[in-house]
Formats: sequence, structure tokens, C-alpha cells
Amino acid sequence: MNYSDMVSETWRHGELGAAPHDYRALVRYATLAASSHNTQPWIFKLESNRIQVLPDLSRRCPAVDPDDHHLYASLGCATENLLLAAQAAGLKGLCRFDASTSGLQVDFEEAPAARSALFDAIPLRQCSRSEYDGAPLSAEELEQLQGAGHGDGVSVLLMTDADQKGLVADYVAKGNDAQFADPAWARELKSWIRFNGKEAVHSGDGLYGPATGNPDVPRWLGLLAMKGTFSARNQNKKDYRHIHSSSAIAVIYSETDDIPHWIEAGRCYQRLALQAAALGLRTAFINQPVEVGRLRPEFARAIGIDGRRPDLILRIGRGPEMPRSLRRPIGDVIR
Repeated sequence: MNYSDMVSETWRHGELGAAPHDYRALVRYATLAASSHNTQPWIFKLESNRIQVLPDLSRRCPAVDPDDHHLYASLGCATENLLLAAQAAGLKGLCRFDASTSGLQVDFEEAPAARSALFDAIPLRQCSRSEYDGAPLSAEELEQLQGAGHGDGVSVLLMTDADQKGLVADYVAKGNDAQFADPAWARELKSWIRFNGKEAVHSGDGLYGPATGNPDVPRWLGLLAMKGTFSARNQNKKDYRHIHSSSAIAVIYSETDDIPHWIEAGRCYQRLALQAAALGLRTAFINQPVEVGRLRPEFARAIGIDGRRPDLILRIGRGPEMPRSLRRPIGDVIR
């Protein structure tokens, strides 16, 4: 298939009601979740009345994610989609962390099928890396987003005024300065960029260039162009515009800094992003302040959550739909 055909095939609802025990259908929905650099670092082990969601450590990003925080948050994102799809299929999923695998075990029992607004929004959610219109969100929208982003030991802080956005933009700039100065980070990022549709279709993963506003070009040309434009200064200008065009900034943070809470933070992010999509809103990550280890506690103090771990940062607003990322075949992630 070409890129457009793959997008149509990937980002759609599938059949669930006729086959509640078709766990492959549930896994397909799980893989539509977010993951750092679209690495899709998950493995699904299918058993009788159970799915294990396991980390795929071969898809680590040690430069941007040295403690594997984002990897485990991605497992939480996938698990949240899995549970929503199971509910729509007539299954109740009981989820628990399994310390022996550092993954999640989801046990199923039959229940009345319930198709939720968050489930319906799964094919709509995307990281829209564009400028938004800056229009304020209503009190009802903010309340729904706030509720979606809370979990067990995990909370969400929503910031909407200009001074708060400016503070976040300052820390994003500090993060960019640190990351762009790290050659290993730059090499890792470039290795996950898919500069054109052919590359994206072939790999089924990674960051599709046009999804970030860049043209679809051959890899050699994309790398050549990056030599002239790839800099903290240029990224800071872009991020400043994007942040101040947003209606709100959300920071998801945990009471305890450990793998179960990182996974829970991913689940909370996924619910919040799906709730935003259900409201017709766009979201995009701006995680630089939580990816640079020395900045993370400083950022936490600056936004009033000292002693907690800020897990994920995203901006929210109304904006255009961007080109879509792709996903690997289901057979590649099932064991």
C-alpha cells in the first residue's frame, strides 16, 4: 500500500461486537496509542481470558529516555486503549502491574458492551504539531479534561494564562538547548524520522516528516535540509509560537517516581488526549522539561508540584488535522 492507503487502513474503527474474544482486534486498537518517537515499544501476549502488555526493550531510546520512563508510559497508553476497546466489545478488563515482567496483566470477564466517547475518539487522536487558534476553553471543557487526566497516584495540572504558558515555554527552551547540544540525542532523533511516505510505510513506525510540518522528501534531502535548520534556536522559536497559540498546557505528574506510576501516567495521558479529541481539540507533546533530568525537579518547583515527578507535558487547543503516523502490522507485536 502507499502512505494514503495505509493511513486509511490504520486510522479507522474495526469490527468488535460480533467477536468479543477476538483479542487481535483489541490489540489493533491498543497499537493506536501514543508512544515516544512513535517507537511502539510494546509486545502483547495473548492467553485464555488474558492479555499481557509487555515492554519491548529492543525499541528503547536511551538518549531521550535514559530511564525508560516514556517507554513504560507508552505501555500505559496502549493499555488504556485496550481496556476501552474491550469494554466496547463486551468485556471487562481487570488490570494489574506484574513486577515479574514489568508489564501489565489484563484479565477479562464478560460484561455488557458499552461504547464510550473515548473509545469512539481512538481513531481521531493524534499529536498535532501545528499552531492552534488560541481560543479559550470553556469551564465545562476544562472540567472534562481535568477529570480524564486523573488516576491512581497521578494528577493533571492545567495551565491557561499567558504567564503560565510563558513559564512553560522558557523551560521547553532550556530543554531544547540541552538536547540539541547532545550529539547522541540528535543521532537518535534522526534515526526515528521517516522523511517520506515510502519510508513510513516500510517501517510502520517513527516520526513521519510531514506530521511535523516538513515536506515529504527523499531521506538524503531531508538530512541535508536538517544541516541548515536543525538547531535549538529554530526549535525554540517554533515551540514558543506553538505554546502561546495553545488554549491550555497540561502537566501530568505522579506522587511516586516508579514504573507502576509511569504506566499509570501513560493511561491518564491517553484518556486526556482522547477526551480532547472527543471535544474536537488537538494535542501535542512538549516534553523537553521532563526529558532533561537536571531540569525536571526545577520545573516541578516552578509549577508548584515540588516533590512529585512531572511525567508528561502537552498543549491543547483547536487547530488543523496533521498527516498521520503509521503503525506496524499486528503480527509484529503479538507473541
